[in-house]
Amino acid sequence: MIDDLMIALMFCSEGAVHRTVAEVVRFVEERIKGEDGKESRSLRGPYLARLELIHRLRERGCPEESLLGDPLELMVQFFGKFGDKPCCITDLKIYLHLLSPDQHVQFVNRLSEAVPLGERGEEGFAFPDDTKALQRHLCVCQLSRALGLHHALDVDGKLRLIAELKAHYRHGLKFGKNALKTELQFSDMYCLMAAHVYIDLWKETGDENMVWQGLGVLQEACGGPLLQPGCKHVQHDTIGFLLTRYAESLGQFAAASQSCNFSLRFFHSNQKDTSEYIIQAYKYGAFEKIPEFIALRNRLNQSLHFAQVRTERMLLDLFLEADIVLSLEESVKAMSLSAEEDDIPWDNMRDNRDLTVFTSWDPKERELTDEHRRQSLEEESVWLRIRSLTLRLLASLAGSGHTPSQQNSEIANENGVGDKSSILSGLLSQLNQTLQTANQIAEKRIQYPFLGPPSTRLAPALSSGSCQCQAAALQLSVHLQELDTVGLDESTELQTQICNAFKSLVVQLQEILNKCKGDLLDMKEGKLKTWPSLLENLIFFVETVCIVLWMASHCAKILRPLKTSLQKKKKKKKKDANTALPVVVCGFQELTGSLQDLLTQALEHIKGQETGITALKLASLSLDEYPQDEASFMKAAMDKVQSSYLRSLQEAGDLLKKRAETIKNLKI
Repeated sequence: MIDDLMIALMFCSEGAVHRTVAEVVRFVEERIKGEDGKESRSLRGPYLARLELIHRLRERGCPEESLLGDPLELMVQFFGKFGDKPCCITDLKIYLHLLSPDQHVQFVNRLSEAVPLGERGEEGFAFPDDTKALQRHLCVCQLSRALGLHHALDVDGKLRLIAELKAHYRHGLKFGKNALKTELQFSDMYCLMAAHVYIDLWKETGDENMVWQGLGVLQEACGGPLLQPGCKHVQHDTIGFLLTRYAESLGQFAAASQSCNFSLRFFHSNQKDTSEYIIQAYKYGAFEKIPEFIALRNRLNQSLHFAQVRTERMLLDLFLEADIVLSLEESVKAMSLSAEEDDIPWDNMRDNRDLTVFTSWDPKERELTDEHRRQSLEEESVWLRIRSLTLRLLASLAGSGHTPSQQNSEIANENGVGDKSSILSGLLSQLNQTLQTANQIAEKRIQYPFLGPPSTRLAPALSSGSCQCQAAALQLSVHLQELDTVGLDESTELQTQICNAFKSLVVQLQEILNKCKGDLLDMKEGKLKTWPSLLENLIFFVETVCIVLWMASHCAKILRPLKTSLQKKKKKKKKDANTALPVVVCGFQELTGSLQDLLTQALEHIKGQETGITALKLASLSLDEYPQDEASFMKAAMDKVQSSYLRSLQEAGDLLKKRAETIKNLKI
C-alpha cells in the first residue's frame, strides 16, 4: 500500500514532485532487502511493487526502469518465493506483458526448473510429491496458457497437453482423499484447463467430439450427480444472467420460471430490506451507512438483469397461461400490466453483470475488452426493449375490443379510453424503430470471447423471422380498430387488406416452422452431433404462434358483433339471408384453419423428434478409442444432453397442444 502510494505521488500531475524516480527506486529496493533478510515468510507487496514500478516507468518511457533489473529474472525470483501460493498466477499474469515474445518459452523453462517433480512414469510424465510442488507445477501451466503457448500448439501438441493435464489431475486426487464432496480438490484446475484446451481444439478443427470429451472431463471432476445450480443474494444480480439466458430459449419453461422467480424474490425483498436498514441506521445514529444502503437499493432497482427477468417472467406467464388458464385480459390485469407506462429506467440502466466470472488463463489478446462490454450492453438493451414493447403491445391488445356504439365515444374519451389508439400506434412505431436498430446490430455479427458474455436471442430471433412475424401480428390490431370503427358495410378495401395480412402471417409462420425442421440430435459414423439452433427456432415458433393466436382471438371479438350487426341490418332490409359472408369473415375462417394445420405440423414434427431421440442408441457410439473410464464419463454427459432435449420437446409439445385447443374458441 505504501509502495503504491509512493509511486502514485511520483507520477501525480498536481503540485510539485516530492520524490525523484531514483528515490522511489531506492525506497522499493530497500523494502525488498528487508524482506529478503527476514527468516519468516516474506511479504509479496514489495516484490510486486517493483514490477508495478517497471510497468509504469516503461509506460512513460522512463530509462530508469533498467535500474530495477530484468523483468524475467524478477518474475522468476518471485515464483521461487511464492510459486506454491494459488495467488501467484494472478500476481504475475498482469505483468507478463513486460516480457518480449522471444522470452516466453525461456521464462516457462526457467520456472519449470524450479518445480520439484519425481521420476517420469510409464506415460512419460513426472508428478509432484506434495501439494506445494503441485501448486508450482499448476502455476507454470497457467502462465504458459496466459502467454499463448497452449494456443500455439498444433493439434497433436494440444492432445498431448490434454493427456498430461488429465494425468496430473488424477495423480493429484490422492492429496485430497479426505476432502468433503463440496470442497475443491487440489488438482481440479488441471481438469478445467484440459476442458479449455478441448474447446480450443473444437474451435480449431470443428470436431464436435472435442466438446464431448471436454464435457466428459468436467463430468469426471464433478465426481457425482450435480446439484441444481443456484445463486445467493446479490449473485442473482451479478451472475443470474447465466441461469436465465438459455432456459426459456431452449424450451425449459419450468426451469426458466423457477430461475426468474428466485431472481425476482431477491430484487423485491431488497426493496423492503434496504428500507429497514436505512431506518435502523437512522435510529442508531449510523448515518454514514445510509448513503451505502441507498446506493445499493438504486443499483438493484436500476439493474439491467432486474428489468430482464421482470419482463421475461411476465411474457413467460402469458405464453404458458393466457387464454389457457385465464383469458389474456384477465392475465394482463392480474399482472397490473399497463400499455401506457414504461417502468424500465432506460436512462439510468446499470449493467451489474460479472462478465469475468469464468476462470480463464487466456492471453490478453483473447480476453474480454471494454468494447465487447459496450457491445454486449447495447445488444442486451435492444433485445430488452423489443421484449418490453411486445409485452406492452399485448397489454394494449388485451385492453382494446369492440366498441358497442358510437354514443359512448364522448364518455370513453373523457375516461381516457379514446386515447388507446394513439398509444397503440406509438408503441408500434417504437417497435419498428427498435427492430431497425436490431437489424443493424445483427449485421455486425459480433463475436464475443468464448468465456465472455453470452449473445442474446436477438440475431436468431431476426434470422428465424420471429420478430418480424410478431410485429406484423401486432400491427394488424390497428387495422382491426379501423374496421371496428367503419363497420363491414363500406370497408371492402380494408377487409381485403386485413385478409392479405392474415395470409402473410400464415406464410411467415410456415417459414419459421420450416427452419425448425431437421434432427436435433443425429449420429453419423459413430459420432453424436447436436443442432441447438433448430430447437431455438422451434421455441421462436411457439412464442410467435401464441401471439398470432391472441391477435386472432382479438379479431374474433371484433368480428362477432360486427357480423351480428350486419345480419340484423340485412333482416330489416329484407335482403336474401343467403348473402355471401363478408370478405374478412371468410379470410378469418381460412386463418383459423391454417393455424390449426400449422399446429398439427409442429406437433407431428415434435413427436417425430421425440421418437427419434428416444430411439437413439447411445450404446452404438464409437467410443472404443477412449479409455473405459473416460468413455463412461462422455456417455454420462451425452445422456444428460439427450434427456434435456427430450424435456424441451415435451414442454414445447404440451404448450402447443393447449394452444391448439384454444382455436376451437375462435369461431364467429
